[in-house]
Amino acid sequence: MNTLRPLPLQDPTSLETREVWAALTEAHRHLAELKGLCASLPNQGILLDTLGIQEAKDSSEIENIITTHDQIFASQSDAAVTPAAKEVRHYVSALRTGYEAVRDSRLIRLETVLAVQAELEQNRAGLRRLPGTVLKNEATGKVVYEPPQDAAAVERLMGNLIDFIHADDGLDPLLRMAIAHHQFESIHPFYDGNGRTGRILNLLMMQRDGLLDVPVLYLSRYITTTKADYYRLLQTVRDEDRWAEWCLYILRGVALTSRSAISSVTALRELMLKTKHDMRDKLPKLYSQDLLNNLFRYPYTKIEFVERELSVSRITAAKYLDQLTAAGFVTKRKVGRTNFYINAPLFALLSNVTLDTP
Repeated sequence: MNTLRPLPLQDPTSLETREVWAALTEAHRHLAELKGLCASLPNQGILLDTLGIQEAKDSSEIENIITTHDQIFASQSDAAVTPAAKEVRHYVSALRTGYEAVRDSRLIRLETVLAVQAELEQNRAGLRRLPGTVLKNEATGKVVYEPPQDAAAVERLMGNLIDFIHADDGLDPLLRMAIAHHQFESIHPFYDGNGRTGRILNLLMMQRDGLLDVPVLYLSRYITTTKADYYRLLQTVRDEDRWAEWCLYILRGVALTSRSAISSVTALRELMLKTKHDMRDKLPKLYSQDLLNNLFRYPYTKIEFVERELSVSRITAAKYLDQLTAAGFVTKRKVGRTNFYINAPLFALLSNVTLDTP
């Protein structure tokens, strides 16, 4: 049985290499550009409901929860949807739960992590209390790692991790995130949802440290495309304490996904601006910033969303959407018993998000 040591690292100087410092510089540069770009949007919250879907989809895919954008957006209603799409919607809700908690307190408490996992799994099982959890090679079934089994040890290590997240010790915040992510996955504190909770925790740490105002850096696409390296390096640290390689892997992922997010946010901003001008030209009496925001917050919007967010009657909301349909801004589609109004250009943008290459 492996004995998991509490943080901080016994030898932090092992990270002081030329490669690590170069990777840190690049990652911070792209993150700063992304943060500034997000600030240029009139409503940054839209990003949680648009790009957040992509992160939720990719993060869930790592756990073999496979769905489509169509199914995800349709799952916003009571229409018939797949269980996988509902799981992804739970991820979006969990991300928002964590985002709002950190935004309000500027802290990541154990309660925050528990709330995120509870929203993901739709239960309140809490930290592991019973022994028997092991991590196996999916192909061979061989046990590759046994996390702490004792309930008191799990609780103690999670308290230590929370302290490490908030430590004022001069460690670069991206290195802190990389180390904390490895420790969280090694503690494996929950019966289910550890991988997805850990990936949300990455975003919350960047938000807390001021690297991003909105958690829009989505590392899950990077992890999905480098899954073998991800699991290999997790285990290499456990077996050989090779932290520099692990941190380099995470830092390169931050740089790559920042560049991808910059492309996506730029395209989203340009599409919003074009739609705004077109609505003003074709439907000047109908246009409002709130209506525009609704069309970009929900790629599949519906009467109830417009009614709620614009504080109008159902009849008025339906009239607005019918006018938008007639003018070609949305496409009406019935899914189950619900009429959706689809922002097709936005749907296409979100469905074709790709990861930049070095």
